[in-house]
Amino acid sequence: MAEEQNGAAVNGEQQVQFAMQRIYLKDLSFETPMGAEVFKKQWKPQVNQELNTKTAKIDEDLYEVALTLTITVKVEEETAFLVEVQQAGLFGIKGLEGQQLAQALNTACPQILFPYAREVVDNIVTKGSFPALMLPPINFDALFAAAMQQAQQQAEQGAEKTDA
Repeated sequence: MAEEQNGAAVNGEQQVQFAMQRIYLKDLSFETPMGAEVFKKQWKPQVNQELNTKTAKIDEDLYEVALTLTITVKVEEETAFLVEVQQAGLFGIKGLEGQQLAQALNTACPQILFPYAREVVDNIVTKGSFPALMLPPINFDALFAAAMQQAQQQAEQGAEKTDA
């Protein structure tokens, strides 16, 4: 029983452990390039959202995952404001390797971090005297699947070029 709690081998298989250890704001930037001029314009914003994740192995079975959200809001083709949030977390992951580990780092971890990043964006935008900006949920599983499919297609195309 103690073996199971420590994640030791059970029936010849290693037990999977996934633990969120810490969530923190790694970086935050807010810019209003137009200054006060932006408040004179009619508010019909065009919102552009970019999303990136970066993972790093910190220690054995300890990974840092950083989710970067860049939101650019334009009014009349001029940038009203720009927000960049880097929300990070430390995750203890044991018993996963290869594709399973990559999937956990690129789907489960960002899924945990996203609500925190979304709250930071909304908070900083309202503190900048702009209307609240609630970002819609993101399906990280679908994004990961699309990225894997694209990587596979690129690998196949690269193999075709070397065969030719």
